[in-house]
Amino acid sequence: MYIKDIVKIFENKYPKSLAYNWDNVGLIIGNEMDSVSKIMLTLEATQAVIDEAVENKVDLIITHHPFIFKGLKKINTSTTKGTDIYKLIRNKISVYSAHTNFDIAYDGLNDEIAKRLDLKDVLVLDTTYDQKLYKIAVYVPVSHQECIRKTMADMGCGNIGNYSDCSFTFEGVGRFKPLNESNPYIGIKNEIETVEEVKIESICEESKLSEAINNIIKAHPYEEVAYDIYELKNKGKKYGLGRIGQLKNSMKFKELSEIVKKSLNINEIRVTGNLEDDVNKIAIVSGSGSEFINNAYNMGADVLITGDVKYHDAQNALELGIKVIDAGHFGSENIFSDIVEEYLQNKFENIEVLKSKSNINPFVTI
Repeated sequence: MYIKDIVKIFENKYPKSLAYNWDNVGLIIGNEMDSVSKIMLTLEATQAVIDEAVENKVDLIITHHPFIFKGLKKINTSTTKGTDIYKLIRNKISVYSAHTNFDIAYDGLNDEIAKRLDLKDVLVLDTTYDQKLYKIAVYVPVSHQECIRKTMADMGCGNIGNYSDCSFTFEGVGRFKPLNESNPYIGIKNEIETVEEVKIESICEESKLSEAINNIIKAHPYEEVAYDIYELKNKGKKYGLGRIGQLKNSMKFKELSEIVKKSLNINEIRVTGNLEDDVNKIAIVSGSGSEFINNAYNMGADVLITGDVKYHDAQNALELGIKVIDAGHFGSENIFSDIVEEYLQNKFENIEVLKSKSNINPFVTI
């Protein structure tokens, strides 16, 4: 399988378009036409991770933190980053990064933490935008209707709330005359043809619209495909950073803190607030999210779980009366590899997926 095929499937779940403008996501090192048989997952591609990838003959490294974030003026072995890039290219190892798009996307980092805490009624904490919705209506001969429905569903069309593969079908008769320059699938040139057809309608998100149309055209038997696109007033999914939801049952803040440690498989956390207070509504921002303390408070959260909380942000939280669990940047994001491993293994049977053993927290508590 080629890198471009893996990227296509990955970005169908975690679109690049969700990333912040300042971010650097996607294929950062490599050629999309290179073949892949082994993938390594890691929070970031450090020298140790790259050495591990070389040793294990890995073709593609998928990271959460962008391998290249700021612009580079030189690439040579006199710098650490230059050495890393040189080693990757020399060993034909590509690097793909999914950062804020992975934080924002559904079933990404924040949703996974909410899932591990068994939260209910989960909503987006800070909305970045509402996805526009379109309706695709395509006319197809009866013989190919199931093929087209599957193509549309495979592209994510027809997702409504907790339902997928939603569509509606009208039966009718199509009429057309193939002209001299045509190469008709059905009919004879310069003669009117009538065909039993169906009109299939399905909803599609804006980010998937172009590719959905392209795939429909490829799967359709006709030389010229008749289809309509309607922009809808219906509200699509809200996308944004962080999540907020409720525990199934209220508990002491101390108990929640212990559950967070166990859920994220970390040994220590920092907290602000009375450990004996009851808590119920929980906000989550993986990585560095202390800037969302006020958002969480305004949405009624009792606790914000995040990382990299600064002194003055913690003081602000105390003043507001919202509790904070600082699980650390590494601690709140290290489950990235677990999420991607499960997703890719369900998609690819003939590709080996490894989680890096060299991906470690740079901080040591003594």
